[in-house]
Amino acid sequence: MTDLLAISSGSLVGFTLGLIGGGGSIIATPMLLYLIGMSPHMAIGTGALAVSANAFISFAGHARAGNVRWAVGAVFAVAGVAGAIIGSTLGKAFDGQRLMLLFAILMIAIGALMLRPRRIGGTQNSPLTVASAARVAAIGLGVGLLSGFFGIGGGFLIVPGLIFAARMPMINAIGTSLLAVGAFGLITALNYAVSDLVNWPVAAEFIVGGIAGGWIGLRTACHLADQRHALTRIFAGLIFVVAFYIIRRSTGNA
Repeated sequence: MTDLLAISSGSLVGFTLGLIGGGGSIIATPMLLYLIGMSPHMAIGTGALAVSANAFISFAGHARAGNVRWAVGAVFAVAGVAGAIIGSTLGKAFDGQRLMLLFAILMIAIGALMLRPRRIGGTQNSPLTVASAARVAAIGLGVGLLSGFFGIGGGFLIVPGLIFAARMPMINAIGTSLLAVGAFGLITALNYAVSDLVNWPVAAEFIVGGIAGGWIGLRTACHLADQRHALTRIFAGLIFVVAFYIIRRSTGNA
């Protein structure tokens, strides 16, 4: 039964990533915590590994399509990896229940940001200058820190960060962001694995389910391209529901 739950949950995570380009960890961590029955830290470490693998798979597709700005992605990922190392080390030392409570508060903030009208992004890919590289590195460091601390890929933070720092079109920001999502998740997972806080069999099942779910999500997104704002609002509503559920559970166990 646990195996079926893990594969099904992984499919939903992959579907979410394929459909709206983010939200994998926001779905994965609560599922691992409440459906699979893991501890908060084990759920974060295992979820980070599963989301990282699925992000790299999606990144390969965007790279083949020419949607990746490699120089910007490399600067963002390198700076963010440093932040993820610091953040994940701090997260492991933080009380698990309080960490989940803060995670829920972050979910509410992300849900609110999702409901705000989004800029489409730049109309051209400006060359990476010293000034823009510094912006990219600074934002990458901050997002990596949050990603490592909460065990999230950070896609919802990375995409607008790339648009702001490098003035790139949305499609390039999405494709480039997946390199950072995968890198941040991998570093976080490895840091947690050192402390034996990754369930490798469950992570593998999540990844298998995520591959199938991601393909379905991508196909669905292509068919529902004109309704993506409605889908984003629905997903934001789901985030609020899960966040308030986590808050209730966390405060109830405090």
